[in-house]
Amino acid sequence: MMTLSSSCKEGSNVLMDNGKYVRYTPEQVEALERLYHECPKPSSLRRQQLIRECPILSHIEPKQIKVWFQNRRCREKQRKEASRLQSVNRKLTAMNKLLMEENDRLQNQVSQLVYENSFFRQHTTHNTTLATTDTSCESVVTSGQRQLTPQHPPRDASPAGLLSIADETLAEFLSKATGTAVEWVQMPGMKPGPDSIGIVAISHGCPGVAARACGLVGLEPARVAEILKDRLSWFRDCRTVDVLNLMSTANGGTIELIYMQLYAPTTLAPGRDFWLLRYTSLLEDGSLVVCERSLNNTQNGPSMPPVQHFIRADMMPSGYLIRPCEGGGSIIHIVDHIVLEPWSVPEVLRPLYESSMLLAQRKTMAALRHLRQISQEVSQPCVAGSGRRPAALRALSQRLSKGFNEAVNGFADDGWSMLESDGVDGITLHVNSSPSKMMGVNLGYNNGFPSVTSSILCAKASILLQNVPPVILLRFLREHRSEWADSRIDAYSAAAIKAGPCTLPGPQAGGFGGQVILPLSHTIEHEEFMEVIKLENMGYYRDDMTIPGDVFLLQLCSGVDEHAAGTSAELIFAPIDASLSDDPPILPSGFRIIPLDSGRDAASPNRTLDLASALDVGTIGNKAAGDNSGHSTKSVMTIAFMFACEIHLQESIATMARQYVRNIIASVQRVSSALSPSRFGSHDAFRLPPGTPEAQTLARWICNSYRFYLGVELLKCDGNESILKFLWHHSDAILCCSLKALPVFTFANQAGLDMLETTLVALQDITPEKIFDENGTKTLYSEFPQIMQQGFMCIQGGICLSSMERTVSYERAVAWKVLNEEETAHCICFMFINWSFV
Repeated sequence: MMTLSSSCKEGSNVLMDNGKYVRYTPEQVEALERLYHECPKPSSLRRQQLIRECPILSHIEPKQIKVWFQNRRCREKQRKEASRLQSVNRKLTAMNKLLMEENDRLQNQVSQLVYENSFFRQHTTHNTTLATTDTSCESVVTSGQRQLTPQHPPRDASPAGLLSIADETLAEFLSKATGTAVEWVQMPGMKPGPDSIGIVAISHGCPGVAARACGLVGLEPARVAEILKDRLSWFRDCRTVDVLNLMSTANGGTIELIYMQLYAPTTLAPGRDFWLLRYTSLLEDGSLVVCERSLNNTQNGPSMPPVQHFIRADMMPSGYLIRPCEGGGSIIHIVDHIVLEPWSVPEVLRPLYESSMLLAQRKTMAALRHLRQISQEVSQPCVAGSGRRPAALRALSQRLSKGFNEAVNGFADDGWSMLESDGVDGITLHVNSSPSKMMGVNLGYNNGFPSVTSSILCAKASILLQNVPPVILLRFLREHRSEWADSRIDAYSAAAIKAGPCTLPGPQAGGFGGQVILPLSHTIEHEEFMEVIKLENMGYYRDDMTIPGDVFLLQLCSGVDEHAAGTSAELIFAPIDASLSDDPPILPSGFRIIPLDSGRDAASPNRTLDLASALDVGTIGNKAAGDNSGHSTKSVMTIAFMFACEIHLQESIATMARQYVRNIIASVQRVSSALSPSRFGSHDAFRLPPGTPEAQTLARWICNSYRFYLGVELLKCDGNESILKFLWHHSDAILCCSLKALPVFTFANQAGLDMLETTLVALQDITPEKIFDENGTKTLYSEFPQIMQQGFMCIQGGICLSSMERTVSYERAVAWKVLNEEETAHCICFMFINWSFV
C-alpha cells in the first residue's frame, strides 16, 4: 500500500517492484487516459490489445500498464474522497456558524429576560407607595414597552410611506430571523447535522403560527432570492401570485405590492388570500434580504377589496435572509409568520390553522428542500432512470399537485360549477366545462373528433379519521390498490385520456389486473417520489367492446416515510399514455391526509403497546386507559376523483362518481379501523372469544405445553408475571389457532401480528387456509392427527401469505398442542422461526 500510495502522486510515473520509476510521454498518457474513460479496469486481454493497437505503447510491458491503471483508479478514488470530505467540511463549518449564531441569540434572549425581570421587580418595589391608587403594574409595563418599542406614525400609499413600512418590516423580520423577537423551540424530530435539511424551529407563545429554518445551499444569493420569490414553483399550496405594482428605492432595493391566494387543504374550509408588501434590499454586509408583510387599514397604505370565496389572512413580517458563504453557496434564514384566521373554519379543523409544525412542514421546509434539489441538479446534472431530466419530473409533479388542489377547491374562475347534491351525504360534485383552461386537457369522443361539449366531473369529500397514523393508512392505499379501487373506473379513465371512443363502464367488466410499480423518480423532494403504476390485463370499454390492455397511472407519493409521523401524506395519481410524454393530459385524483394534532409530539407509527398491561384484565386499571389516550390521533382525509364526460352522459357519470366515492369512503373506514393501533390498548375493543382465558393465563399454558412436549423452555424469564411480556416481544411469530370445525387464529404476539400484517381484532377473522398455500394446507391437515396424538410436529421451511397477500418465507415452524389446567387440549400453537417478507 505504501508503494501504491506513493506512486499515485504523479500521473506520468509508475513505481515498479525494483524501486525505479517508469516515465510516460504525454502521448502515452493521453492514449492510456482514453482507454481509462472507456474501461477503468481493463482485463489482461484488453491491455494486450491496447499495446498492439497503439504503437506508442509497444515498448511498455503489460505489467507496467496494469500498474498504471491501478494508480489511475487510486487517484480517482482519492479525488472523489477529497471532494466528499471538502463538501462535508463546508457543511459542518456552515452548520457550526449557524449553531454559534443560535447560541448567541439564545444568550441575548436570556439576558433580555433577566433584564426585564429585574426591571419589573425594581419598579414594583419602588412604586409600592402607589398601590392605593394603582394596584396593578400595568402602567409600569406599558411605560417600559413604550421605551423599547416606540409607536410609529401612520403610513400612507405614497412612495415615502411605503418605504417607511418597508423599513419597519425589514427591522422586525431581522429581529425574528437572528434576534429575540420570537421565542423559538426546536422542531420535534429535527436534529441538526451535516446531512440534515437545516436547523428548523417553531414558535412558542406568539400570535398566529410561525416557523424558522436555517440552512446551507450551494447556490449564489441572487439565484436563491430569484427561486424563493417564484413561490408558485415550489409552494404547492400557492394558487396565484400577482405583482400589482413595483417601485425602486434609492438604496437599490425594490418594493412590490403583491396579491397572493392559497388553496384550502380540504373541502371543508375556504381558501386564504393575502395583500402584501414585499421589500428586497442589500444589507451593508453583503446579505440579501427579501421580506414581506400584510398591508392593512391601520397603516393607511393601499388596500385590496375582499375576494369572494377567500378569507383575508394576515402575514406578519416574514421573509428570507440570504448571506454569501465562504467557498461558494449561501446561508439562508427563512421566517414564516402568519395569522390564518382559524375562527372561519369548523372547530374540528382549527388545529390545521393553529399548528406551527404544519406550517414548517408544508412551507418553510419545502422552500429549503426545493433549494437543495435545485442545487444538487446544478452540481450533479443527471438524467433519471426513466430518461427524463429532474426539471421535467418536477413539472409533472407540480401539475399533479396543482390539478388535485384545483379539484379540491373548485373555484368558479377556473370553470367549476357545483351540481345539485342528493342530500344523502357530504359528497359534492363539481363540473368543469373548460378543462383546457385548467390543465390543458383536450379530449375527444365518439368519432375521434374533439367535442366542444366535453367536460370534467369531480366528486369529492372530506372525512374525519380516528386513531390511525396517516403514514400507515396511505402506505396501505398505495400498496393494496385492489382493496379500494374499481378496475372498471380505471379502464374508463384510461380510455378517456387516450381521446378514443369510450362509454360508461357496465357490469360486463372483467377482473382486476395485477399491479406493477415502476419507479420513475425516487426523490423529487425529501420524502416525495413519483412512479408509474402498471395495471396489467385491463380492458378499455369502447362501444360495448372490451379491448384488453394495460393501464398506466402516473402517481405522486409524499409523506409515506415510516419516520415521518405527524406529517401530512398525499397519494395523487392520473391515467397516462404508455409513452409518458413530457406534457401529457392530466386528470389527477387521490387522497390527502392531514393530522389534526400535529402540534403535539407524534408517536412513532411503528409503536407497540405493552400487551401485559393492555390485555391483562386484572392489571389494566386506569393506567392503561390513560396511556392509551396519549396515543389517540385525529386526522382529516380529503378525497377527490375526476372523470371525463360529455354533456349527454353527465347524469350517468355523476351517479357513478358519487357511488364510487361512497364505496371508497367505506373501504377507507374499514381499513383504518383494522389498522388502528389503539385497538391494542382498548379493553372494550379486544374481546377474546368465549372460553378463551385471560392473556396471562394463556401465555402460561403456551409455555408449559411447549416445555412438556419438546422438553425445553420456550422463554427465558423469571416468574409468571413476566411471561406474557416476554412472549409478546419474542422474535419469532407465535400464533394460537382454535380447535373448531372452522379453526381461526385467536391470539398472536407482536411478531405474529407483524408477519400477518393485521391487528388482534382482525386476527380472529383469519383462518389457516388464508395464510398457507395449497400444499401447506394439505400438509397441515394430513399431519393434524399427529399433532393431537404426539403433541407436537416440526414443519419444514416454506412460504405463507400475510393478510395483505404479501409472501412470507420462514426457515422452519413448530406446532404443538396447548393444554389447559384440566390437561385437555385448548388450542394449537404455531411458531414460525426466522420469518421474513419475500
